[in-house]
Amino acid sequence: MSRKLSSLTLVAVCSVLIGGSARCAFGAACTTQAQMAAAARDALANSAHSIVADMQSGNVQAVQQNTMPSLAANFGAIANSIQQLRPTIQNASIVVYDIYQLDASDNPPAPTATDFYCGSPVVSVHFGQLPRGMYALAILHATGVKDPQQISLVLSQTNGRWLLGGFFDKPMMTAGHDGIWYWKNARGYVQAKDAWSAWIYYQMATNLLTPLNFISSPNLQKLHEEADQIHPSTFPDQHPMVLTVQGINYTVNAVSTTTAFGALDLDVSYAPDASEAAQLSNPPMARQQVTAIMSALVELHPGLKQAFHGIWVHAQQGPASLFALELPMQEIAAARPPQAAERSGTGR
Repeated sequence: MSRKLSSLTLVAVCSVLIGGSARCAFGAACTTQAQMAAAARDALANSAHSIVADMQSGNVQAVQQNTMPSLAANFGAIANSIQQLRPTIQNASIVVYDIYQLDASDNPPAPTATDFYCGSPVVSVHFGQLPRGMYALAILHATGVKDPQQISLVLSQTNGRWLLGGFFDKPMMTAGHDGIWYWKNARGYVQAKDAWSAWIYYQMATNLLTPLNFISSPNLQKLHEEADQIHPSTFPDQHPMVLTVQGINYTVNAVSTTTAFGALDLDVSYAPDASEAAQLSNPPMARQQVTAIMSALVELHPGLKQAFHGIWVHAQQGPASLFALELPMQEIAAARPPQAAERSGTGR
């Protein structure tokens, strides 16, 4: 799904700590917050809370002073990310939700791929390149605001202090609902044999319930397995979809979601051919073209009317947007175009 589906936002990448993925990894020790001594747990929680409180107040200098030296020396990107995040969380209540202490002190001297297996049921944390040392992962919730956020901190222990090594943020809700709600409703669409709505809702649940792209758990694995079982063959996430409407073929490259107008809309992008692109310079013909795509999708997948407030359609020619239109479901023509069909393809 695209970033409009509230996918994970990487706010700062610590190239020292977070490298590329690897299939084989060195195993290291993990201690959950329930297993920690109270003093160690409190020290970690207080450090994490203090860093996020400084982000919340916009005290960039304080965050920089509590950041690993290799990152603090080039802090501009992180400072910009803090300023972007601040308006969302400045009035939030900050709670430390989960903490993992990650002991990589027995790692080889050179940075190596490292897996941590934490607690029972097992939560796994994977780093592509991790130097020898002691680390922690702290997951915090910023709630009580319009757009509650999950904020995850990677911390490194240096001279007895927990210093920031990277941070990530992502929404906890989309269109007023959390990940559990989307998971539950995805199952309902499976029962209704509405694979498209189910697949999209499963992806939304996954994005909301996964705080980081390098963490996994039995619940997240179950979520992925359920989604994979109903993945629609025509859904344009691996290959474009060719949508045929009244004998005309439209190449749909992406289907995602957006909350640009507040409510949850389906977000569709297609690549018009030369003749279709020429029509887009004429507003009535452009509207007719994109509404035909909307109506065809609703005809083929009636459950979309319940799952989404409306549909956005974007005519894209490379990076350029030629035409875009959003309509609520009730305004999409009831008389749907005949002979609508879809098939998976790699283009025309």
